[in-house]
Amino acid sequence: GASVVFSTILCNDSLKNFVKSVLQKIKIKLNLILDETRPTTNKNVIISGQYRLLKIDKVDNRGISDEIIFKLKKLLENTKSDAVIFSDFRHGIFHQRSIKKLVGSIPKKAFKCADSQVASRWGNITEFENFDLITPNERECRFALADQDSTVGKLSSVLVKKAKCKNLILKLGNKGVFCTTKSKDTKSPYFSIDSFANKVVDTVGAGDALLAYSTLSFVVTNSIVVASIIGSLAAACECEVDGNIPITVKNVISKINELENSSEYKVDK
Repeated sequence: GASVVFSTILCNDSLKNFVKSVLQKIKIKLNLILDETRPTTNKNVIISGQYRLLKIDKVDNRGISDEIIFKLKKLLENTKSDAVIFSDFRHGIFHQRSIKKLVGSIPKKAFKCADSQVASRWGNITEFENFDLITPNERECRFALADQDSTVGKLSSVLVKKAKCKNLILKLGNKGVFCTTKSKDTKSPYFSIDSFANKVVDTVGAGDALLAYSTLSFVVTNSIVVASIIGSLAAACECEVDGNIPITVKNVISKINELENSSEYKVDK
């Protein structure tokens, strides 16, 4: 019965109304901040068959103003949420002036999770220090550490020290995830989980699904093992559908039942 609050910055245009209507339908509360100086980010992909040929984005990547940073700080300071997720696409909300102010506004009792993108823009996951959980992929990790050669284990160890995070789920695509933890609940500070995806149709949104479900699972269980498994199951569900479709609890339960009935993941009851 998790209650989700989504904070974002939009322009006063037709896309703003579209975002509001979609979130209302799926019962997500929206903390909306209007910024008339930039358009609402609009991303489009031209597809032919199974191939993504071209991306056409309408976006303004300038850093948000001090006035908007102040509004976001107030929203964070007054939140009653059990967890706060910073999902950094580097389109202006997170930048050198804003990150420390926003991080410092998160209530101490809230679970802190961060994810940063390295695609058309360059985010750096190490800028989110002292978080309870971070979930970068291998490319984002290597970019943040300027390291193209080290093993995944060495990368993870260095990233945890630099970001000062308590838990790390390093996404490795079709190789699954590699996890590092400071918790004493596991026999080793390192462990890996293979991908649960059977037929990969479209990987778009898989990282987001993992981010959401691993955060919720961790808040409830305080276990990096449970969080990484549930997160990986959600990511697998996302990989098996075309498009960035929201993954429901029913989808994840269905995937668990599928695995329990599989000879590869036979469970003794």
